[in-house]
Amino acid sequence: MPPDHDVYVTDWQDCRAVPVTADRFNLNDYIDYVIDFLHYLGPNTHVLAVCQPSVPVLAATSVLSRWGDLCAPASVTLMGGPIDTRENPTAVNLLAREHPIEWFEENVITTVPPPYLGMGRKIYPGFIQLTNFISMNLDKHRESLGKLFDHLVRGDDEEAEKRSSFYEEYLAVMDLPADFYLQTVKTVFQDHALPKNEMVARWHPVLPASIDRTAILCVEGGLDDISGVGQTKAALTLAKGLSSDRKHYHLQADVGHYGVFNGGKWRREIAPVVKRFIREHDHETHATVRRPGFAAAPKQPVD
Repeated sequence: MPPDHDVYVTDWQDCRAVPVTADRFNLNDYIDYVIDFLHYLGPNTHVLAVCQPSVPVLAATSVLSRWGDLCAPASVTLMGGPIDTRENPTAVNLLAREHPIEWFEENVITTVPPPYLGMGRKIYPGFIQLTNFISMNLDKHRESLGKLFDHLVRGDDEEAEKRSSFYEEYLAVMDLPADFYLQTVKTVFQDHALPKNEMVARWHPVLPASIDRTAILCVEGGLDDISGVGQTKAALTLAKGLSSDRKHYHLQADVGHYGVFNGGKWRREIAPVVKRFIREHDHETHATVRRPGFAAAPKQPVD
């Protein structure tokens, strides 16, 4: 994105390094932060939400739109996100349905041990999430790591570096605050509060039908086994107050969840769609000044 946009990346600190005396963090806090980011960056910001942030981004956009706030984003791009997990449910979604929230609290939540700064804080450990993801495609990962070994043995440094870089990023999973994890499981995966128009952010009703100016692009992978096809696209149906010319959908049939936002297919086929979408719905497409945003106003024409 940087060659064509002014990019601002939101970042989290791994909660194992956050003292238990510091503030807590849950789904409502996430929505608050998105609203704060948009107020800071100002009007004509374009937001790109990868996977899980799709829910808080759509919620924040709904709240801002209902307020008539000028800082409601010019566009949002939702990629492989669990907007409505009742659509084409995956193994991840079925697991959330099969167990009450108390089961998750008892079985996957633990306490940060010393000597970490966050000792005593309740968390959902990153290694549990990573183990679950790898186990879903264990044979593929075995094959991929076997090829990495072969490349190293043959001295094929370029191919080895590609696979090594992939796993360096793929394995970098941090611990999540227990409050955030449990509230997300309950609200998004069990109660389906957002698509049922029952979600409340603090005391504000989250009603996607309130969105009337923010263009929405939904991107899905045909082989996605985390967020099934149709789960992200549901946002377009929920945004009843948005005209059809501001609703866009892209299905990349030959990629899985990670491939939606990473790798060759993302760079060659998906990113150009996102860039064209942002340019089409930018409020100052022909302006020469720099415009802020997570993936902000285009600075040069996109082929």
